[in-house]
Amino acid sequence: MGALSPCRSYGGVVAAKPFASSADLAPKDEVFVELAEGVYALTAEGDPNVGAVEGEDFLVCIEARATPVAARRWLDLLRERTDKPVRYLVLSHYHAVRTLGASAFGAQEVIAHELTRTLIAERGEQDWASEYGRMPRLFEEPASIPGLTWPTLTFSDRLTIPLGGDRGELELRYCGRGHTAGDIVAWLPHQRILFAGDLVESQAALYTGDAFHDDWATSTLDNVRALGAEQLVGGRGAVARDRAEVDAAIAQSRHFLDELRRTVGSVHVGGGTVAQAFAAAHKALAPRYGRWPIFEHCLPFDVQRYWDECSGVDWPRVWTAERDREVWAALT
Repeated sequence: MGALSPCRSYGGVVAAKPFASSADLAPKDEVFVELAEGVYALTAEGDPNVGAVEGEDFLVCIEARATPVAARRWLDLLRERTDKPVRYLVLSHYHAVRTLGASAFGAQEVIAHELTRTLIAERGEQDWASEYGRMPRLFEEPASIPGLTWPTLTFSDRLTIPLGGDRGELELRYCGRGHTAGDIVAWLPHQRILFAGDLVESQAALYTGDAFHDDWATSTLDNVRALGAEQLVGGRGAVARDRAEVDAAIAQSRHFLDELRRTVGSVHVGGGTVAQAFAAAHKALAPRYGRWPIFEHCLPFDVQRYWDECSGVDWPRVWTAERDREVWAALT
C-alpha cells in the first residue's frame, strides 16, 4: 500500500482503511515499572500509561483508564506491592480513556485542572462516544462505567500533596495549553520523576485533535523541560529512564508538533485544501513516526485541528462520533 492510500486491494477487491483504531483488537503486553521506591508506572505497547505514588499511609494514582474493569486490573498489580488506600486520583486531562475508570479507585479526592472540569461539562458526553468509536478495545466492559467522571478538587496553577515522612512532595503543575486546554503534570522533585500525561509521548505519535499547537510546541514544552526530570512517564510509550531519554522524548514531541505546524501551515497560507495539508503532513511525518503507535489513527484529527487553528478557531471544536467519521472519510 502506498503511504497515502486510503484502501488496500486484494485480488481486485478494494477494502476501505479501517476507521481510527477500530481494527486494533489484539491485547497489548503490559509492563509494570518501579521507578523508585513507592513510585510505579504501567505501560502497554502504546496504550495509555498510568502511574501511582505511595505516600506514608496512602496512594496517589495518576490516570484512571477507560473503564472500571480496566482500572481494576491495574489496581490488582498495585495491590501486590501495597495495600494503602487511594486518597487521591489525579487526572491529567479530560479525555475518556483517562477518566472513565475512576469509580474503581474509591479515591477520597479526584483532582484535575479547573479547565478540565470545564471541558468535561462542555463535551464530556461527546468525547466518551467519540473515543469509544475510535478505540473500542480500550473500553473493557463499557457497561461498568457509571457515568462521566467529575473532579472533586480543581486548581489553576499548582497544587502540592505532602507525601509524609521523608518521601517529599508531589507537585501538580499547569505548564500551559497543550494537548488540551487543561493538561497538568505530576512532578516528584525529590526523586526527579515526572508524569507528563499526553504533553509528552515516548516513541508514540501525538494526538492533537483538541490541542493548542503553537503554545504546546513552544512555551508549554519549555516549561516541562525546565523541570529537569531524570525519569519521565509520558502519556503513551516506554518510560524514559535517564536525562538523555527524557530530553529525547520531549524533543520528539516538539519535532512532531513543529513538522505538523510547518506542513499544514504552509498549505493553509498557500490557499490549499485541508486534504492537501493532510497529504503534506503525512509525507513529512510518516518516515519517522509512521510505524509508531496510533500514528495513522491520530493524523487526520491532528491535521483538522491545526487547520482550524490556522483559520482562527482558537477553542477546539467538539469531536462527535459523526464528525470523527466525516473527517476520516475526507482525509484518508
